Amino acid sequence: MNIFFDTEFTGLHKNTSLVSLGMVTDKGRTFYAEFTDYKRNQIDDWLEENIIKNLRLPVLDDYQKSYIIDEDVGISVRGDSQFIAGVLSAWMVSFGEHIYIWGDCPAYDWVLFCELFGGAMHIPACIFYVPLDLCTFLLSNGYDPDVSRRELSGMNLVTHNALDDALVVKACYEVVSNGH
Repeated sequence: MNIFFDTEFTGLHKNTSLVSLGMVTDKGRTFYAEFTDYKRNQIDDWLEENIIKNLRLPVLDDYQKSYIIDEDVGISVRGDSQFIAGVLSAWMVSFGEHIYIWGDCPAYDWVLFCELFGGAMHIPACIFYVPLDLCTFLLSNGYDPDVSRRELSGMNLVTHNALDDALVVKACYEVVSNGH
């Protein structure tokens, strides 16, 4: 099984923290998380305008844990990293099969994903330990790796929303896989 993912975080530096995470399976089931314990002191004007304003779940207070389950589509969850890691792990394990994780250019995304579980050695056993990346997949299939993902996918979703970006990664993978 393939799961396509994206994260949003507080900056391109070693002390960054997760703001949101989006995942979609090859069958269209979704997982969307917004973190309450990200480092707010790292939020600058660009992050506020492009990341924070694209969050979707209601904010009642910074400590409230909540989630919405739509049996036909997926899970949306808001809470701290420990809470989200538990819900995410249960969601992934529930598929009962080996999972390959795909990201666009997942260098930061993958490290932050692994850190949710206490490091790469502690990710759920169902997850293949090496992420697969769309950028290399594009290049190896004759596409410009710098192609607009929105144009290639044909999707006009919100940029810098983790779930929308994961949906675009999935759509690009499908376009290339189907030889379009």
